[in-house]
Amino acid sequence: MKLLAPAPGWTAQADVIVVGSGIAGLTTALQARTYGLSVLIVTKSKVDEGSTKWAQGGIAAALGPGDTPDQHLKDTLVAGADLCDEEAVRVLVTEGPEAVRKLIERGAIFDTEASGEISLTREGGHLRNRILHAGGDATGAEVSRALLAAVHDDPEIEVVEHALVLDAIKDASGSVCGVTLHVIGAGSRDGVGRALGKAVVLATGGLGQVFAQTTNPSVSTGDGVALALRAGAKVADVEFIQFHPTVLWLGDNTQGQQPLISEAVRGEGAYLLNDDGERFMVAEHELAELAPRDVVAIASMRTMNKTGAHHVWLDVRHLTGFEARFPTIYASCIANGIDPLKDLIPVAPASHYASGGVRVDLNGRTSVNGLYACGETACSGVHGANRLASNSLLEGLVFSARIAADIAGNLSEQSEPIENNSESVLLDPETRRELQLSMSRGAGVLRSSDSLLQTSADLTRIQDRKSSNPCVEAWETTNLFQLAQAILKAALIRQETRGSHWREDFPETQNNWRKRIVQQLDNRGDWTTSYQEVGK
Repeated sequence: MKLLAPAPGWTAQADVIVVGSGIAGLTTALQARTYGLSVLIVTKSKVDEGSTKWAQGGIAAALGPGDTPDQHLKDTLVAGADLCDEEAVRVLVTEGPEAVRKLIERGAIFDTEASGEISLTREGGHLRNRILHAGGDATGAEVSRALLAAVHDDPEIEVVEHALVLDAIKDASGSVCGVTLHVIGAGSRDGVGRALGKAVVLATGGLGQVFAQTTNPSVSTGDGVALALRAGAKVADVEFIQFHPTVLWLGDNTQGQQPLISEAVRGEGAYLLNDDGERFMVAEHELAELAPRDVVAIASMRTMNKTGAHHVWLDVRHLTGFEARFPTIYASCIANGIDPLKDLIPVAPASHYASGGVRVDLNGRTSVNGLYACGETACSGVHGANRLASNSLLEGLVFSARIAADIAGNLSEQSEPIENNSESVLLDPETRRELQLSMSRGAGVLRSSDSLLQTSADLTRIQDRKSSNPCVEAWETTNLFQLAQAILKAALIRQETRGSHWREDFPETQNNWRKRIVQQLDNRGDWTTSYQEVGK
């Protein structure tokens, strides 16, 4: 299966094609260069516009006194609700500290104490202070700055901006040997072209735009996951969508990217309140406001539903130095008419992070030869049913290094591409908002058979609204639709509540569901589902 698109009119080539310019993509590119490989980075907007830039809280790593990788592992496994691959988590937490040190070597500057030691804070689900941060609440921006500076200093890394990746290119053996892409611009690389490489790495970030409200930027339309699906790759855990519990509520009619209020704010002691001014999390979990995100998001939704409220409240008025510790959040509140030093902050859950994605092994290899995935695009098994706060940036660092090493160790000659004669698909871009609203209503924080089936019926109607006009909006909408299908199918199949998947009609966690739901899409657009035991 492929997107309806014109034939490629130009060709670029490198040893490694990296799709995406967040922490996973940039680190993969830089690590590949340490092995002497040429790299072409394809990025959808400007090179600094991915999700990494917006990350506030920080990077989790066992670097503090008394902390250990084993303790980090235990916290991750608890948050993942018995669905993490322990071997993958062990790789993450043991290789994580060195990966962070490498990031610092590449120029990233983290906040420090008066002593000069790196400042570490705590977030929900962590029993130790192990979160590195930069600029108070601008960690992602600093990480992006440092990595981009390193990329720009390397003439063997070519960057193509404003390029939407379309589909994988395969050779006669079925191995991926490149991608088609559409470049918005002028000159020789305008319109649809192809990038050929000995390996392709998908690092396109998340799929938050499937929902009406999200913390993800507008570019997060799941293009890499959708490409992998159409290429025949397996995806897993896509039902586990993490909804961040504290997103600035700006009204029911707002859409797209919403201002995030970092978990680190609660890590510093902020309270969540209901309309009566009561700390409702105290009765919900022993960690109160620092409970795992799924627990906080569900409790917030239940609190809202009791009274028909549109949001709950975040109280930071008692925190000393809030505006200095969280300058970005403070400025965002002020810009929206809220003075957090005097006022309660209205917050509500919004789509934040996809714990699932393209199923990969410990070296980032997908089920299709030549195709790798990393970061939020991938399902490495480290997050299970619910990602532990600030493990996402760490995942991008650790597994991108493994991908680069695996590519370097198994590099073959550039193979010849063959024509993709599979069925083409393209949806009317006008259906995008309808799709997002339906997914938010029926497949959001709280789900049931009725809500999921209603959304499935909505998607069936949307599926019939085809387009014959290839354009960025239509390609993105088609990607979102295919991802919505995958999420819905898995959410309906998993008849239990686990982690960030909450079924109102199946409120208990069931041991027989301690397995991954794995999905594939064939050339005709038909879906297949299989199951994978945890740890395999």
